[in-house]
Amino acid sequence: MAAAAAVVTPSGLEDGVSRSRGEGAGEVVVERGPGAAYHMFVVMEDLVEKLKLLHYEEELLRKNNLKPPSRHYFALPTNPGEQFYMFCTLAAWLINKAGRPFEQPQEYDDPNATISNILSELRSFGRTADFPPSKLKSGYGEHVCYVLDCLAEEALKYIGFTWKRPTYPVEELEEETVPEDDAELTLNKVDEEFVEEETDNEENFIDLNVLKAQTYRLDMNESAKQEDILESTTDAAEWNLEVERVLPQLKVTIRTDNKDWRIHVDQMHQHKSGIESALKETKGFLDKLHNEISRTLEKIGSREKYINNQLEHLVQEYRAAQAQLSEARERYQQGNGGVTERTRLLSEVTEELEKVKQEMEEKGSSMTDGAPLVKIKQSLTKLKQETVQMDIRIGVVEHTLLQSKLKEKSNMTRDMHATIIPESAIGSY
Repeated sequence: MAAAAAVVTPSGLEDGVSRSRGEGAGEVVVERGPGAAYHMFVVMEDLVEKLKLLHYEEELLRKNNLKPPSRHYFALPTNPGEQFYMFCTLAAWLINKAGRPFEQPQEYDDPNATISNILSELRSFGRTADFPPSKLKSGYGEHVCYVLDCLAEEALKYIGFTWKRPTYPVEELEEETVPEDDAELTLNKVDEEFVEEETDNEENFIDLNVLKAQTYRLDMNESAKQEDILESTTDAAEWNLEVERVLPQLKVTIRTDNKDWRIHVDQMHQHKSGIESALKETKGFLDKLHNEISRTLEKIGSREKYINNQLEHLVQEYRAAQAQLSEARERYQQGNGGVTERTRLLSEVTEELEKVKQEMEEKGSSMTDGAPLVKIKQSLTKLKQETVQMDIRIGVVEHTLLQSKLKEKSNMTRDMHATIIPESAIGSY
């Protein structure tokens, strides 16, 4: 976990960016280092740690069924719509955690209004946002990380969170065990044996009389041995074998300590002598190379001046040719523009001519073709047939109407005769 959040200026740039004041107008020119492009990754990682301290997984992600963002979620473009919705949701939740009421944005809300509300809340906390609001509409980038990081800091301040000093685990140093070689005697082993012998001798009491007797006896033995040593009886081959057998036990090795300052001083003197010897040889080669390079540069300079003097008139001719070429190119461009315009007019006139030709062909074919006359005759024949059929139908209808009128008239006459009773018939009753 990061010990503290990175300090970011209101414009989203880190404090380590060098600034230089321009001349005249007095405006500040910001010079960003090569690592400024990766600063938003650091801010994003700090933001994830701060969100974990605010328990956003339990209070925000699980309630809204959202996936936890990665440590580079708002630093890289993946899905602008999803990232913008996640940015608005996190910003609203952080503003509420900081003690300010803020409505949770919905999916169909106006993004410009949502961004303006978030920036107004950010400015109310005393933070500056001197970048256009359109930078936040993409849902990722340096400014998005800056806004969320500022809101997370305000939320941590509101809940009273403080950073504590880190506690480092204590590492126990393992003792190095150096294997001992029985065939070799080290100085430490010799010193230990010598100390043990001294302690053993101190435990015994010393008798002066016995010591005097021993010294007298030793003197007598030495005088007798000196007379015996005049002629040796030891075999040379056996002596060499004994020397070879005892030699490994008599070997004493002194182990050097690399941390000793004397060894470092010796190494420094050795390196110094090596550097001085190498410097003498290298300096001669470098001086020789410097002289050769300087002579070559002088030759090149003189040759360049000579060539410039010799080719001056050719350079002037070349410049005049360049000027003529530029003028010819301008005239070519102008003429090319006129040709293009005339080509366009020609294409339009050609299209109109094609249309007129097509219309003339259609009219000529319709004038010489007898198909319309045949159609007219067929239509007249059909009309005559329909007229005859209509006349027949009209005659049938008229006949039916006449029959119905006659039948009605006969019925009326019958009814009239039936209602009139003759007087002779009345008197006969």
